[in-house]
Amino acid sequence: MTTTTDSLTGADAATDVIRSDEIPPVIELRDVTRSFPGPPEVQALKAINLTVADGDYVSIVGPSGSGKSTMLNILGLLDRPTVGEYRLAGELTGGYTEDERAAVRARRLGFVFQAFHLMPRRTVLENVLLPMLYSGTPRGERTDRARAALERVGLGHRVDFLPGLLSGGERQRVAVARAVVTQPRVILADEPTGNLDQATTADIMALFEELNAGGLTFVVITHDQHVADRAARRIRIADGRMSELS
Repeated sequence: MTTTTDSLTGADAATDVIRSDEIPPVIELRDVTRSFPGPPEVQALKAINLTVADGDYVSIVGPSGSGKSTMLNILGLLDRPTVGEYRLAGELTGGYTEDERAAVRARRLGFVFQAFHLMPRRTVLENVLLPMLYSGTPRGERTDRARAALERVGLGHRVDFLPGLLSGGERQRVAVARAVVTQPRVILADEPTGNLDQATTADIMALFEELNAGGLTFVVITHDQHVADRAARRIRIADGRMSELS
């Protein structure tokens, strides 16, 4: 499919055609290495190359100490590669200041954590409202968007509850609503089912699949092979090196 600018015609229009294959991937790592000083020096990631397109659902699986958390920190702009490039939606991130990194995180990335990280004395609605304070969402849109996000994850009837009154699965659904409410390009999920039982894990993974089917990009970090196998693409990290599984 091609798109052109309506005001251009003929040769001028032809130069303005944007082919879908020219759209940059949402995530691109090129020869990324992350080293920590020693002695001895430790290379947590070694020459990683990864491309994630809009709408992908990728799991990254590996044992403890394999480099998964380091990968998440780099993808989430919480850490920087020692060597190599990280492009987010086509933009090089290496030159971002800390304030710019925080602003990009707030606008383009959503996070879901194992421990939920909900504010216990704030209602479900207030927890979901919080990230919009930092993402530039107009004040008049925030409540409606928070309610819509909670409806989307099946918790529209829990808006006035405190997190302590919810089950583990419901708290993780609140965390997902909080992650999607800013309309990010990518959701980064760090062991999102680590505190959940098997049945609740299945519910949360089904929710991820539903949101992914709606076009949201997911990168899920996990040590659970069953969770990893739910993804359309599976990547394994071992000793800092990455391989894509068939």
